[in-house]
Amino acid sequence: MKANRLLVFGTSSDAGKSSIVTAICKIMSKEYKTAPFKAQNMSLNSWVNPEGKEISYAQVIQAWAAGADPIPEMNPVVLKPKGDSFCQVVVMGEHYADRSAGNYYESIDKMTEILSRALSKLDEKFDVIIMEGAGGAAEINLYDRDIVNIGTARVTDAPIVIVGDIERGGVFASLYGTYTLLPDDVKKNIKGFIINKFRGDPCILKPGLKQLEELTGIPVLGVMPYFRLRIPSEDSMSFKEKSGSGSVPSEKVKRSTGLEIAVIQFPKISHFNDFEILENEALVRYVGIYDKIGAPDLIILPGSGTPLSDLAALKESGMSDQIKAAAGKIPIIGVGEGYQMLGKKLTGPDGKSVDGLDLLNCETVYTKEEGYSEKPERVSLKVKACSPMLSAVDGMELNGFTAHSGSTVTASPVFGTDGACGKDGKVIGTSMHGFFDNKPLRMALMKYLAEKKGIAYVEEEEFTIDDGFEELAQVFAAHVDVEAIYKIMGLK
Repeated sequence: MKANRLLVFGTSSDAGKSSIVTAICKIMSKEYKTAPFKAQNMSLNSWVNPEGKEISYAQVIQAWAAGADPIPEMNPVVLKPKGDSFCQVVVMGEHYADRSAGNYYESIDKMTEILSRALSKLDEKFDVIIMEGAGGAAEINLYDRDIVNIGTARVTDAPIVIVGDIERGGVFASLYGTYTLLPDDVKKNIKGFIINKFRGDPCILKPGLKQLEELTGIPVLGVMPYFRLRIPSEDSMSFKEKSGSGSVPSEKVKRSTGLEIAVIQFPKISHFNDFEILENEALVRYVGIYDKIGAPDLIILPGSGTPLSDLAALKESGMSDQIKAAAGKIPIIGVGEGYQMLGKKLTGPDGKSVDGLDLLNCETVYTKEEGYSEKPERVSLKVKACSPMLSAVDGMELNGFTAHSGSTVTASPVFGTDGACGKDGKVIGTSMHGFFDNKPLRMALMKYLAEKKGIAYVEEEEFTIDDGFEELAQVFAAHVDVEAIYKIMGLK
């Protein structure tokens, strides 16, 4: 028996499809076994489930909101960019192939079969499936090979809601244009519009809403206000909102003198969600490679989809000199490929070596072409307190996952068999993603930074990710006709 389904399209990337799907998953999970689904996601933000299967972080967030365990069927195809028009293709949680854009589209029939099988598997386990499109749904140049929008619509024949982002301007034109350009066999299933990220009094939109409904015969189901989402960001478009201006400070950070953390924004930054949990503790600035680091309390080097290229960019821009000049004065932590760049040497698959930043005693060798990630795995690693930053958690088990490229060797690992620590304890590296999700370690680090700065540490608010889901669901229910969505899906 097929589950009841809803497909959420967007007028553009970052229209808010992911958060809308998350809200609906949370609401419907209270009455039905609910799962998210996205046929294909392009993202360097992935997550690894206990079986070692890799899926996009966006669908993980949605699954958690639905109270479901994230499984590959929820995101059967992940495209991990490795450079211009070239991706690593992950299928059902496993590395499948490396493809250029052209070669990938040649296998679109096979990908369509995979999405159909994934949906059938979800049908066996769930009552409701909330599906998400990608980018703008009306990409008329891709209709013959678009599995995530048009393909999903045709395979499922599901009712569709279109989300438009009013922050970008021209929301009525984008909603009407998307509706008008969709193929007739897809257009017939459009059942509603949602306007997202509105600031101000929604009454001023009423004439436009009325005209849009008259032009299309499709109801506007609601207008979502702009507000601070307190759930992890899901994709690179969400990350772009942070760039330059930094994170949106939490109420705690606003109230305190606070700490400042600088995350170096590599050209191909990956797993940026590693650091979002720190936004409740400090002002997190995402610093471009041509910008000034300033005087933060902590510098973080994140993961990278193309570590050798990003290291070269650090050197060309002068950012590497800034980082080395800060060493010894400002604590530095490298995660994933950021850890590798802090080492002495990085050797490519061609056997050619380049100097790292030489702040940690480790070396990395890549046996595959740049951008290739080793098979990800969940890990549990024990802390060896080589640093005053870690002394309060000495001997503690940390949980996370590795999804790095290359093999890194260090003489003195500090997290089980992983990681390295500088001689003065002020530079630390680890391959573990989810490092800062370990609350005792995070609190120990923040206390250390606060003491070093001479300010009082204010413990983080007791606010869980499920609190964030509930908050989002409540805002959605207050501004969108949820009853209409139930009816659209044939649910009571």
